[in-house]
Amino acid sequence: MNTGPDLGNQATSRIREVTLAEIAHALASRVPVSAERDEPFHEAAVALVLRPGDDGLDALFIKRATRAGDPWSGQIALPGGRRHDDEDSLQRTAMRETLEEIGLDLAVHGQLLGELNELRPRNPLLPPIIVRPYVFAIQSHPAFVLNEEVAEVFWAPLRHVFDPARRREITIQVSGARMRRSAIGFGEHDIWGMTEKILCTFEELWR
Repeated sequence: MNTGPDLGNQATSRIREVTLAEIAHALASRVPVSAERDEPFHEAAVALVLRPGDDGLDALFIKRATRAGDPWSGQIALPGGRRHDDEDSLQRTAMRETLEEIGLDLAVHGQLLGELNELRPRNPLLPPIIVRPYVFAIQSHPAFVLNEEVAEVFWAPLRHVFDPARRREITIQVSGARMRRSAIGFGEHDIWGMTEKILCTFEELWR
C-alpha cells in the first residue's frame, strides 16, 4: 500500500547527489557570519574534511580522548583547536591542528572549499571561545596517525549524517546535571553540541 512520499529517502537521495563542486560553489556564493568579539574570548578553528566515498561524499570525524580538563572530553568532533599567537589566519590553525591530531596534512592532500559561520557558545560550562569551521576536500585516502587528544577517527557518508531518521534526543550529564540535547546518531556514536550545530549550518547550504 502506498502511504505517501518517503521523505527520509528523498532527503538522503538529495544528499547523495551533492558534489564537491556544488559545495564549493555554495560556499563561494555566500559571506560567512562572524561572531561578536566582545572580551573575553579565544579563537579556534576546525576542519570539516570531505572525500568521495563508495556511498557519495564522506565526512571525517574524530572521537576526542577522555581527558581531565577537556570540556569536550569523549565527544565526537571535527579536528581542530585554539589559534596560536604566531598564526596569521584561522585557516592555518585548522590545518595545523588537523596535522597534529590525526596526521592529515591538508597542505598536501587538501583543497579548501570555503568556510562556514562562526560559532560562539555562551555557556558558563564552556570556555569563552569562537570557532570558525573550514571545509576541505581530499581525493586520496591517507593513513591517520592519532595523537593523545584523539581516541578514534572515522568517516561517515553525508547521506547518513543528514538522514532525518537519524535525528534524536539524547541525555547527557554535565557537571552533575542531566540535560536533553539534539543529536545525530551514527553507529555507536552520537554527534551533538557544537559539531551538530556546524553540520546543521553546512546542510543549509543546499536545503
